[in-house]
Order: sequence, then C-alpha cells, then structure tokens
Amino acid sequence: MASLEDHDDRPWYADGLSFSCQRSGHCCTGGPGYVWISLEEIQRLAEHLKSSADDVIDGYCRRLGEGYSLGERQNAQGNYDCVFLDYEQANANPRSLKVLHPQSVCRIYQARPLQCRTWPFWEGNLGSRGSWERSAQRCPGMNRGRRYSLEEIERLRNIRDWPEAPPSKQP
Repeated sequence: MASLEDHDDRPWYADGLSFSCQRSGHCCTGGPGYVWISLEEIQRLAEHLKSSADDVIDGYCRRLGEGYSLGERQNAQGNYDCVFLDYEQANANPRSLKVLHPQSVCRIYQARPLQCRTWPFWEGNLGSRGSWERSAQRCPGMNRGRRYSLEEIERLRNIRDWPEAPPSKQP
C-alpha cells in the first residue's frame, strides 16, 4: 500500500527553474502565433510610440474575436516575426574579418505586452519537463542564469497585469 509520502502533488518544477533573457529574439519568431495585448497595454504602447491607441491598433495589431494580437510578418526564412522584431549588426571591430550575424532587437522592449514579459513561464512550457526542454532548445536563456522559485514561477504563470520584476527585465 502506498503511503502519503509516495504522492507528490508538487509540480515537476517545484525546485525552481533558471532563466536569463539573452535577447535572442527566438521567442519572437517561428510559426504563426498570437501575442495577446490588452487595451491597457495598447495604450501603454501608444504612449511609448508617441502615437494614438487607434494608430497602434491599425498599424501593429490584428483583431481576433473580442481581443487583439500583435501583428506578424513573414521573413525570408519563412518564419513569422513579431511586427516589432528587428535585426541589427552587432558592433564590429573594423579591423576584424570576422563575419557578424545580426542581433535581434525588440523595438518596444520597455513597453512589450504581458505575454512577452512573462516568457518562458507560460502554461505550455510548464506543462511538463519535456515541454520546457523543447522550448529551451530554441531559447538560449532557458536553463541558465537566475533561478526562479516555485512561488515566483506560479506568480508569473498566473499574473494578469504587468509584473514589477519580469523575468526578461535586464539589470
């Protein structure tokens, strides 16, 4: 007969998970998807862009049912980039012959939506260790850097408004 000690109701990540945003942009590109954005976040974004909420909706969002998602554009590799994902050359030593690869840049990093702010602590990634590891194959910040406690992970997974200290906040 099994004892109560044999039943661990704690999630697989109960000992915490590590994450440190590397700003790789891998979470901002891939298959078509949705980056949900609330009306409050649209207003914050409009203020950041020095624009109106209507202009943000018209220029950068798509309406899906009763909500909005940031727009996407297909890149040369066939992936779908967030409309705010850009690429720029890393600073180079002019004397170097080293080939540099473009670095991804989020044009709205300071005003990005909650969904972006809480990556990678999303329900889909936290569903199983396998789901987390599959995402970690694309995201170089997962499984490295700061360790988040179970309580912090649960708070970020369930949050409904901007966190004061999102996991992707740069020091």
